[in-house]
Amino acid sequence: MLYVVILFLFAAITLYFLLGGADFGAGIIELFTSTDNKHRTRKTSYQAIGPIWEANHMWLIITVVILFVGFPTIYSEMCIYLHIPLLIMLMGIIARGTAFAFRNYDAIKDEKTQGFYNHMFVYSSFVTPMFLGIIAGSALSGQIDPNAKTFAGAYIFSWLNWFSVSVGLFTVALCGFLAAIYLVGECPEVYDVKRFVKKAKAMNIAAVILGALVFLASHFEKVHLANWIFGNTISLVAVIAATLSLILLWFIISDSKNKQWIRVLAAFQVSMILISVGHTRFPRFVIFKDGSSMSLLTDHATGKSIDDLGIGLLVGSLFILPALGYLYYSFKKKAPGQIADDH
Repeated sequence: MLYVVILFLFAAITLYFLLGGADFGAGIIELFTSTDNKHRTRKTSYQAIGPIWEANHMWLIITVVILFVGFPTIYSEMCIYLHIPLLIMLMGIIARGTAFAFRNYDAIKDEKTQGFYNHMFVYSSFVTPMFLGIIAGSALSGQIDPNAKTFAGAYIFSWLNWFSVSVGLFTVALCGFLAAIYLVGECPEVYDVKRFVKKAKAMNIAAVILGALVFLASHFEKVHLANWIFGNTISLVAVIAATLSLILLWFIISDSKNKQWIRVLAAFQVSMILISVGHTRFPRFVIFKDGSSMSLLTDHATGKSIDDLGIGLLVGSLFILPALGYLYYSFKKKAPGQIADDH
């Protein structure tokens, strides 16, 4: 049953990145959109994420619950050493959700308050995935120092370092890329399709450049990322698959007949990146500076707790997944622009 729980944990993390990450990416795309086109971008992104933006955070909640119940020592160590970036990420989620709701549902819409909500939405959409990436980079790269004698050494420089920050920026670019790809399929007008295709290509180029920055930062921080990623067959195959899918994506991205395929390829590419990163580190979930680590296979709750959690996840998925699928289906049945016009 332990492996069932671990499978749900990694599935929840991946789905949160692919779905919730794309939600954050919509704000990132808006942040880097010209003033003349911001209204068109807002309307399209609201049509795409408006009905389901809250549901996507379900995957984050499942991740937290699995860690809290199934791996309490890992959960507590992360919350202690990474409490600052975790707090910033959670504040970003709250600020973004609040801004999204008020700028679309506020009873009184005036230019001043809408401007405030718009700024809150786009900047929190940038900050949140950045700190999500910082947390992941810090936990998996051995930046956390359990023997630190100062507050800064234990709770600041465990995440405020070149490698973790570069991973955060890389995460932002991936979220923007996913959002642009997903939004291509939501545009009823050719002009908007071309805009989001350009955004997707720009974000993809940014992701490649920032990915190179991650490798450069890993060299200076002595993380040995090249050995980490290319040192085993599965991670290497995942990197090759991500590269090939990227090449194919660039060939078909401008063809309006391939809207669903480009979404599949983008999701596949990002999933391969996550697999290449996670496979080498598995089963370690938190790695410390002194070489010690916390493992999903050893640092877990009692067998009874794991069994109950696994059963709960299996039974719960029988109710949650069909309901979530129907939610997506029902809102996608609306005609383009109808959702935005309703509000």
